[in-house]
Amino acid sequence: MAKLGIIPARYASTRFPGKPLIDINGKSMIQRVYEQACSAASLDQVVIATDDERIIAEIKRFGGEYALTRADHQSGTDRCAEVATKYPGFDVVINIQGDEPFIDPVQIDLLSSCFEDPQVKLATLIKKIYTEEELFNQSIPKVVLNSNQEAIYFSRQTIPFQRNKAPQDWLKAFQFYKHIGIYGYTTETLLRITQLEPSTLELAESLEQLRWLENGYKIKTKVTDLETFAVDTPEDLEIIIRIKGN
Repeated sequence: MAKLGIIPARYASTRFPGKPLIDINGKSMIQRVYEQACSAASLDQVVIATDDERIIAEIKRFGGEYALTRADHQSGTDRCAEVATKYPGFDVVINIQGDEPFIDPVQIDLLSSCFEDPQVKLATLIKKIYTEEELFNQSIPKVVLNSNQEAIYFSRQTIPFQRNKAPQDWLKAFQFYKHIGIYGYTTETLLRITQLEPSTLELAESLEQLRWLENGYKIKTKVTDLETFAVDTPEDLEIIIRIKGN
């Protein structure tokens, strides 16, 4: 089963314009993401999907592979779908976030392993929540699972609600999970879901994966013990540099 890794990268960002090009200890963020993805044993090829000539110039500088995409895509998933049509012959697409410069290749391989089951069409990663700070942070999407480790629902609210229990006791009563924003799709499924109209649940929560659930798709999950560090703001960059060092 051939797997294509795609890294969507756009220059425009409300909170951090040009962040794919920021320097992180001598390397641009997009170079770091690309090198980490290329280290994943499960991927047969990795390509950066971008619509910006400044990002393309940087990719050429470090010798990466890129695909020029339209500028009007609403999400990284849409950008991946366009690239998938330009790279025929791949069975699975792994959508790797372009703002996680230290993503561990082990996480990419874990997600890829979901597709060893031929019934899996969509997959993502989740991580156990251990702190109240994460549990009640509305910037961190939570996910509820069924007995087959498939996602039932995602929400920025803390779900499931623990009735008759004080909030400080919720972590003792239930194992909560947060969503790790890396996706895998069979190529056929990727092309189908990007033809769907935005759904009511998606618009309510601003989470695109709810569009897939609302249209009857199943999303397989696997639990990772590794943390991810996304750069959304300049402050995030400072924190990541302190944590990672190099």
